[in-house]
Amino acid sequence: MQDDMVLHNIGKLYTFPGEGPVPGTMMDSPTIIEGAAITIADGKISMVGKEQDIWDNADIKDDAVCIDCKGKCVVPGFVDPHTHLVFAGTREFELPLKLKGATYLDILNAGGGILRTVNDTKAASLEELIADLDRRLDRMLRYGTTTVEIKSGYGLDRTTEIKLLRAVKDSKHPIEKVPTFLGPHAIPPEFRHDPNAFIDLMIEVAWEVSKEGLAEYADIFCETGVFDEKQSRRFLSAARDAGLKIKIHSDEIKNLGGTVVGAELGASSADHLLVSEDRDLDAMKEAGTVPVLLPGTLLTIFEQRVPRAREMMDRDLPVAIATDINPNCMVENLQFIMALACYRLRMTPHEILAASTVNAAHAIGRTGRKGRIREGYDADLLVLKDPSFEHVLYNFGVNHVEKVILGGRLLLDNIGW
Repeated sequence: MQDDMVLHNIGKLYTFPGEGPVPGTMMDSPTIIEGAAITIADGKISMVGKEQDIWDNADIKDDAVCIDCKGKCVVPGFVDPHTHLVFAGTREFELPLKLKGATYLDILNAGGGILRTVNDTKAASLEELIADLDRRLDRMLRYGTTTVEIKSGYGLDRTTEIKLLRAVKDSKHPIEKVPTFLGPHAIPPEFRHDPNAFIDLMIEVAWEVSKEGLAEYADIFCETGVFDEKQSRRFLSAARDAGLKIKIHSDEIKNLGGTVVGAELGASSADHLLVSEDRDLDAMKEAGTVPVLLPGTLLTIFEQRVPRAREMMDRDLPVAIATDINPNCMVENLQFIMALACYRLRMTPHEILAASTVNAAHAIGRTGRKGRIREGYDADLLVLKDPSFEHVLYNFGVNHVEKVILGGRLLLDNIGW
């Protein structure tokens, strides 16, 4: 097999050794190759190493695309492992209310909150949802996201939840999309006095979703005022029986035991984790569950506390970070989330790179394909404008991506600051 693309004159190439996720104490120790080159064949990375070794040993097609990186650094494409990208409408009118001290109930009574998004989403056509989704994905791609998990959850009924997952499946956008069924995202008004009946309905939908191949994962929001530990266990157990892998929203405001439930059931990830305790960290470590942290969400709810990122990494948990983009946290730029992880969670640049590439890929079942620059992996690569990745966190607030290569194709070039 001959190579059809070459990246050369790479100042620094960043990747991570080993297989699987990178444990916390190793997240600050990437493999850095100076003066590197990469060859690509049929959308996969075929060779990685020092440039002269590549020129001496590679079998390159005469018409191969040759990209001079001009001494800049190259990193794996970013992976966003927690998003709510498919919905209709926006809720910017809520921001002044929140700034003046309005509570969640105040905003609901003013016609906002999740039920506003649910109503807008129910009213949108499948075509409108796909168009909105693709526009968001376009912006994410410009900031370097090449793989993304996308949850449903703004339908809260069978018809709309399936419509949301069909929008993800029918989108032709080149970013790889990992669909998650989050039917039990909130309790709809018609089930307010009988949330267990709503769980019964969502279990039925989970079986239908799995049978039709509309989702890979199932998720539930385990939190005060939403679903408790018992309901979360029942739904996730049933979804797993239906053939879906599982995730859980847990420990965001109150610790109801959801992280332990997820770990006991083999959840790929537990997400939020603001108020996680030692037992939760121990459960994730034993189960191999990835903690996914969402620093952007903390910003939008004016939360001063932060999750125990350093303690998680000290326990060798493979921490990941994500945007959590949703109508209450409208951020498509994973580089901004990286800056928050640095300056609020006190994660180092190299830890952040691991958290947004290899560990994020593991959290959504893409281990061995995404998140590393390694032979046999998908050729999802970013050429940054910088000589080192550290500069991305130092000079935050601008776009550091210059080129995006996705599946061995140069999709974006000369991206502006």
